Amino acid sequence: MPSLLSVTTETLPKSQVGMTIEVPAETVDATYEKVLSRLASKAKLEGFRPGRAPRALVEARLGPAALREEVVETIVPEVIREALAEKSISPIDNPDVEVLELERGRPARLKATVTVMPEVTLGDATALDVATPSVEVTDEMIERRLEDVREPMAEITPVDREARMGDIVVIDVEVEADGVGVPSESRQAMEAELKEGVLLPELIEAIKGAKVGETRSATVKFPDDYSEPLLAGKEGTIKATIQGIKEKVLPALDDVLAKQLSDGKHETVEAYRSSVREQLEESAKSLAQMAREQALVKALVDASVVEVPDALVERELASHLDTLDRSLHRQGLRLDRYLEYLGKTPEQWIAEERPEAESRLKVDLVLDEFAKSQDIEPSDDEVTSFIEEQAAKDDEFKGRVDELK
Repeated sequence: MPSLLSVTTETLPKSQVGMTIEVPAETVDATYEKVLSRLASKAKLEGFRPGRAPRALVEARLGPAALREEVVETIVPEVIREALAEKSISPIDNPDVEVLELERGRPARLKATVTVMPEVTLGDATALDVATPSVEVTDEMIERRLEDVREPMAEITPVDREARMGDIVVIDVEVEADGVGVPSESRQAMEAELKEGVLLPELIEAIKGAKVGETRSATVKFPDDYSEPLLAGKEGTIKATIQGIKEKVLPALDDVLAKQLSDGKHETVEAYRSSVREQLEESAKSLAQMAREQALVKALVDASVVEVPDALVERELASHLDTLDRSLHRQGLRLDRYLEYLGKTPEQWIAEERPEAESRLKVDLVLDEFAKSQDIEPSDDEVTSFIEEQAAKDDEFKGRVDELK
């Protein structure tokens, strides 16, 4: 049966489609009658049994405005559903609908804005030129790995000399900003290794060469989002008084230790060192290949054209926020308290996360279109294997999978 609607469409920015829909007067009148029949069957008016009051009386009691509202709520979903089907439009969000005209005995006019999946214009994948990063494993890298595996076995020995990189220092710490001390950042007899990533670079430079009893100072510019409000975005001074210096002495790497470290696989230091080199080379090759793949994806995305609709971005942000909320809940924390700790409102957090969400969606859309263009589709076994691998690595993901079973 042909549609009685008159539907015109126009392409709008941000992957939206505008629809102007004209509904025949007969359909409008039929909807009025249907709504009145439904209301009359439920009406309870004085002097009449429930559902037995005359429709004219029910309509008069309801009033034209309220009746029209009931008709709008009935006719709009039906009309929009039929119009979308007629034009083969698949929305990804609830349409935004405006009723322009609707009254008895006359055609109705509706205006709807529908968000659809965006069109992706792929860049020429055959023209992408991305070099594989060079792979080189140096003797220095091997020695560093051999030190790392022996570090848990190191003996910690107090020494009477200046502090050196790799030492463990015992320090009293005082922090101040604008001439005012910050007690929350003070520490007594704190042990820390003079190593990148453990202490601030400025503090490491200040402590190197110091002896027990000396106090060294470092000036530090704290980031705007620093956890302590008294220091956030400010320049502060950290004073460290050296209370002790300890040296880590690694065990000598001999054949016995090499066999122990390799779980009996290698009898000599030379064999163990060779295996470490092979491991580092394999790891370096994997990292280089991963870097090349990431560079190829970025190049393809940069060469492609796609306008990410706001509806998809909002959905991605809501999902990200929900994931964060679940993760915090598992740790016994609350989202509102976490945002308060960061000094951000939910709106600020969303605004900051929006560019990254748009970037992720653009990558997903481009890769999905590329897969379609190459007829790439994983088998059921591959999908199952991927889900199992992700669930083994991510408790949050595993929880969601379990909920769907």
